[in-house]
Amino acid sequence: MTGNLRIAVDAMSCDHGAQVAVNASLSFLERNKTSDIVLVGNQSELEVFLFQHPLYSSLKHRLEISPANSVVLMDDKPSVVLRRKQDSSMAEALKMARDGSVSAVVSGGNTGALMALGRSILGTFHGVDRPAITKLFPSQNGGTLVLDLGANVDSSAEQLMQFALMGQILAQVIKEKEQADVALLNVGDENIKGNELVRLADSLIREAPEINYIGFAEGGDIFRGKADVLVCDGFVGNIALKSAEGAANIILDGVKSFFERSWFTRLLAKLLAPHMASALKQLDPDTHNGAMFLGLNGVVVKSHGNAKVEAFVHAIELADREARSNLPEKINKALEFIAFD
Repeated sequence: MTGNLRIAVDAMSCDHGAQVAVNASLSFLERNKTSDIVLVGNQSELEVFLFQHPLYSSLKHRLEISPANSVVLMDDKPSVVLRRKQDSSMAEALKMARDGSVSAVVSGGNTGALMALGRSILGTFHGVDRPAITKLFPSQNGGTLVLDLGANVDSSAEQLMQFALMGQILAQVIKEKEQADVALLNVGDENIKGNELVRLADSLIREAPEINYIGFAEGGDIFRGKADVLVCDGFVGNIALKSAEGAANIILDGVKSFFERSWFTRLLAKLLAPHMASALKQLDPDTHNGAMFLGLNGVVVKSHGNAKVEAFVHAIELADREARSNLPEKINKALEFIAFD
């Protein structure tokens, strides 16, 4: 291995098996010359996929295998994983981040297990009860961060306030802004709208001078770019995420079907392709694969479990950017000045 930044990839936990993680890791290494990969998993299985890949011989000096004895399955309960699968590829990758031998971890595995192991192995920042999952949704203001997207189905008003602060810091980093706007996702933007949890969180966040809070936002505001950060609990956020991905796939399938109808529409597609490529790419969920765990003492990125190779590459690239920005240190430093009850 070289002196590059190192990323641990949990190669065993995604739906399509280790081959996706192997192929994505080699594709990432080909494009990124200043990072190395540690594949964590079953050594013999990983070697089979590596040895048959045409890029391996030229990139093997930037890739190593770290053996693991078990795999976290998608239907494993987090409590069982904590007790019985500390030797899994997911846990071993997180331990490498804890010990400082890698700068980031990528996994396409069980979200609940990744959350539980992350809290147990890496720990959370002082003042943060639970990590939150976030990703950048395409919007008219250059992208809207939404959190939580499913790490916490139930959240307290205090935890929503913590999400708001962490999301604001992340938005300032990745959007390169001195100040980022934060809003609470609600059923309307009027002050009287919302359930008790949202109204309580609204009052708490308004009292936090460190948070640049602009009030409530509706679901459509995610894409209109009303705020840089939209905060919600994991139940609401996960539904919003899956709904957006489903709508995007319907649109993309519809566009593809239209342009394949006849010779005329196929010709039209060739003429319009250069002008439509950017817009269609923004809609493609694979382009935005990779969600960040905020609040952990380390960089952890969750890929879609069913991600194909190119989508998994995007998740690794996200982990690489987050590690290089020293995001955990920036969040931790900001939290040092905040006293959460």
